[in-house]
Amino acid sequence: MKHKKLQQTPLPRICLISSGEADTGNGILLLDQLNLLPADIPCIVQIREKHLNTKDLLTLALKARKISLPEGSLLLCNERADVALAAGLDGIHLPETAVPPDKLRAFAPLLIFGCSIHSPEAFLVAEQSGADYLLFGPVFDTPSKRQYGAPQGLKKLGELCRASSLPIYALGGVTPENAARCMDEGAYGTAGLSVFRDTSRMAETLEQFYTILNP
Repeated sequence: MKHKKLQQTPLPRICLISSGEADTGNGILLLDQLNLLPADIPCIVQIREKHLNTKDLLTLALKARKISLPEGSLLLCNERADVALAAGLDGIHLPETAVPPDKLRAFAPLLIFGCSIHSPEAFLVAEQSGADYLLFGPVFDTPSKRQYGAPQGLKKLGELCRASSLPIYALGGVTPENAARCMDEGAYGTAGLSVFRDTSRMAETLEQFYTILNP
């Protein structure tokens, strides 16, 4: 039996993923990004610093939580439900191989749960276990994912979007130049990591995405 959705307001259509292991400053880049978010552009922000130990990750999450984000934004932690709860975050994003949402929701009934999916099988598990949104990719070619094989492509994105009632975010090589093609396939929004890494252009990039994703 599926849980009753707790999210009442629409999810933001842009998902910004922190740089993870590429950020050697223990989350300094993420904090800079949060401080630079345009006030009128809500985002889902996923803290994905997998290389940090629990203490440092919690410290980063607490610092991030203190930053005033655009209204409607959601701050999530990758996989670590304990850190999300301790820091008062809005939700948890679960990798495809992680424990499904229904195994965690009893301990965190008020949190948003997102799931990464890379196959129809993972899609069914995530949807049936009560995910609030899905993140699918890589859609386009992206250097960070080449070691895992060819991109999934727009056709597979469209097939999943038509099969699901959940919001699906397109990830992997998505830019303002090709985001509309993802929307044409039924994507609810887009997610990115490297596209937001240049903080000098981040606000401009977010504004471009926002215009495309919110026609």
